[in-house]
Amino acid sequence: MQQPVRFVALDALRGLAIALMILVNTPGSWSHVYSPLLHAPWHGFTFADIVFPGFLFVVGAAMFYAFKHASLDRATVLKIFKRSALMFLCGVFLNWFWGQEFATLRVMGVLQRIAVCYAAAALLILMLRRGNNAAGALQLKLPLVAAALLVGYWLLLQLGADPYSLEGNIVRQLDLAVFGAAHLYQGFGIAFDPEGILSCLPAVVNVLLGYWVAAGLTDRNQQQGLRWLLAVGAVLVLLALGSSYYCPINKALWTGSYVALSGGLLVWLLALMVWLVDIKGWRAVAEPLRIYGSNPLFIYMLSWIWAVIISEFLVWQQAGQALSVYQFGFDLLATVLPEKLASLVFALLHVLLFWLVSLVLYRKKIFIKL
Repeated sequence: MQQPVRFVALDALRGLAIALMILVNTPGSWSHVYSPLLHAPWHGFTFADIVFPGFLFVVGAAMFYAFKHASLDRATVLKIFKRSALMFLCGVFLNWFWGQEFATLRVMGVLQRIAVCYAAAALLILMLRRGNNAAGALQLKLPLVAAALLVGYWLLLQLGADPYSLEGNIVRQLDLAVFGAAHLYQGFGIAFDPEGILSCLPAVVNVLLGYWVAAGLTDRNQQQGLRWLLAVGAVLVLLALGSSYYCPINKALWTGSYVALSGGLLVWLLALMVWLVDIKGWRAVAEPLRIYGSNPLFIYMLSWIWAVIISEFLVWQQAGQALSVYQFGFDLLATVLPEKLASLVFALLHVLLFWLVSLVLYRKKIFIKL
């Protein structure tokens, strides 16, 4: 019997997702950022828009290995809900640490979305996996479930007064009714949360895709896996482009076309890494990324807390103006580099910093999990 193949590229992709998230979230100055590293303002797609779906994708891929022998029993369900609740609370803590008072504390966020999607995807997978020939049947069922979720979400979007506008979409209306305007993200100029309750529904598909891809690769060798990934990516990208005429590509609303496009590009990115790492044997590329992905939740939280400390807490007065360590670091780089390049170098230095933290933890065999 042929042993299942473990693709090293999947482990490397998890580390790459963390590195890209830090790169996008920690520019030296938000006023000086190369456009690919900024999210699309509303409709559209940029390089930065692949990062969050990538995180959800690797959550799903890791779930495939973690749930290999799990069943839908009371102990497993309790474990799923416990982990999801702790992750959600970690996200709320980060919002509070950013300096928000309880009266205006944002409830949702990145970790909160991951928590909700993790729990929903885990329960769906365990339910679908029951019965004879569960593994094979699941590979057929998951695309159907994913399609049903995306079509259902598209129908729900049509309930909005202006389905794809910032003001009139149903995602915003539901969040306003549940949380109130004061507890939503304010970065769009009005209260609207890009990690809202309803838009978690299509984001679950990104997790399911990660699981489905990891499962599909185990039955294929490296060359077969590469060809399969290229084909899957092509189908998803074509679906995204075709459906975008009826459902705009929009990260903030997490539309179905956005799910398909980000998913297809991620599958192609994984194909590239399979070719480099698993086929060509460039392990020097994979090992640093594998180390980066060994403590993903802790590193993400630490990078967030660090950015808050050096921008909000370590502040002094200079020439009558407040100056933070964060601003000082960017200003120092900007004296010798163009401002956008200085901002990018600042972010890359943070990527390096947290890789070094990951390396120390990895060498000490410290793996922090919920």
